[in-house]
Amino acid sequence: MKTQLDNFDHKIIQALTGNARISITDLSHHVNLSRNAVTNRISKLEKSGFIKGYTAILGDGLTDNESVVASIMVFRKDRMRNNEVIEYADKVPEIKSCFIVSGEYDIFLNVSASSQERIHEIWKDISNLKSVDNTNTVFVLSETKSSQ
Repeated sequence: MKTQLDNFDHKIIQALTGNARISITDLSHHVNLSRNAVTNRISKLEKSGFIKGYTAILGDGLTDNESVVASIMVFRKDRMRNNEVIEYADKVPEIKSCFIVSGEYDIFLNVSASSQERIHEIWKDISNLKSVDNTNTVFVLSETKSSQ
């Protein structure tokens, strides 16, 4: 059975689409609900698949010789029995490392690509895998220390 979205859900989705980093306080004022109600609704929207992840869209400030670095955190539906994401990561050269981690997400991918669009393609492929429940993508804005 599909979940029906009401006017509050549509307002929350619209606000998050415009600014995924909007605070719960600002969002609660925007939709005229309590912070707790907004938090619960967002959780339900994520669990029901209406919200599959959050991402950032970069501007045109990159030069041709720079690479875009991002981390994609993946939450699989069955953490212990499915290697679909790991197998995908092994095939994609832009995925520089793949870690199984503790916490809310269970796979952490380091990605370095020639463009934000390429990272978006990788994210889209990962999000469409049957075993993936949720993702969160974080782009590197600047580097302060290198491991080399």
